[in-house]
Amino acid sequence: MYDEVKTWMAAFFSNGMGRIVSALLVLIAGILAIRVIMTVLGRFLEAGKLEKAAHTLVKSVVRVALYLLLSLMVAQSLGIDMTGVIALASVLTLSVSLAMQNALANVFGGFTLLYTGPFHSGDFVDIGVESGTVTEIGMTYTRLQTPDNKLISIPNSAVVAANIVNYSAAGTRRVDMTVTAAYSEPSQKVIDALIQAATHDKVLLEPAPAAIVDSYEENAVRYVLRVWTKTEDYWDVRNAIMLKLKNTFDAEGIRMVYPHIHVHNEES
Repeated sequence: MYDEVKTWMAAFFSNGMGRIVSALLVLIAGILAIRVIMTVLGRFLEAGKLEKAAHTLVKSVVRVALYLLLSLMVAQSLGIDMTGVIALASVLTLSVSLAMQNALANVFGGFTLLYTGPFHSGDFVDIGVESGTVTEIGMTYTRLQTPDNKLISIPNSAVVAANIVNYSAAGTRRVDMTVTAAYSEPSQKVIDALIQAATHDKVLLEPAPAAIVDSYEENAVRYVLRVWTKTEDYWDVRNAIMLKLKNTFDAEGIRMVYPHIHVHNEES
């Protein structure tokens, strides 16, 4: 009886219907296995030191690789000659590579960003002409969230080729404020007023706030105030000092000067 059942099962799985059932079982088991692997990978990434912004890239690459492997296993279960499949896949890969050069460049750009690490998740950066907080390094795009809550997606190949300015890397940032005052105003009085305006609980005392004469313009003297603060406090400090500068100058009787043109009307 056992031999008869064994013979029947062998005959069943050797014909076309048996291969289809076998392939379906492999497919279902493979999909479940991939889901488990991706869940474990997600937990591993969360517990690891890899930047959160790069998790999407790693998951995408692993998922694609697993599904390609599953496809080969299903094809083998169907009795398809893998030699021909591999040869066909090589030709298709070459054709797709030529047709998707930009997409592949973005993928390689993503790995370059992971390797070089010019920024991390949560960093505020300039990438070319775009500015924002890094939220994700995807398989093909890096995404920034701007201060006004816009989401910018930049191709990874463009990110790698662009000039990148990372404002968060050092943990502190300098606030530069430029003002102009009339030539008639004593320079030391203006400098003292600038230092007074820089008084703020989020301004760092080391390095200490500094004010200097920057240049002598056509209609005014140009001054620069420089203070340091934590990166996350940059905009709060800048806005607070900007408001306080005008009030301090008014209280000290210092006249700010803006560019203007003198027009002389001479009567003949």
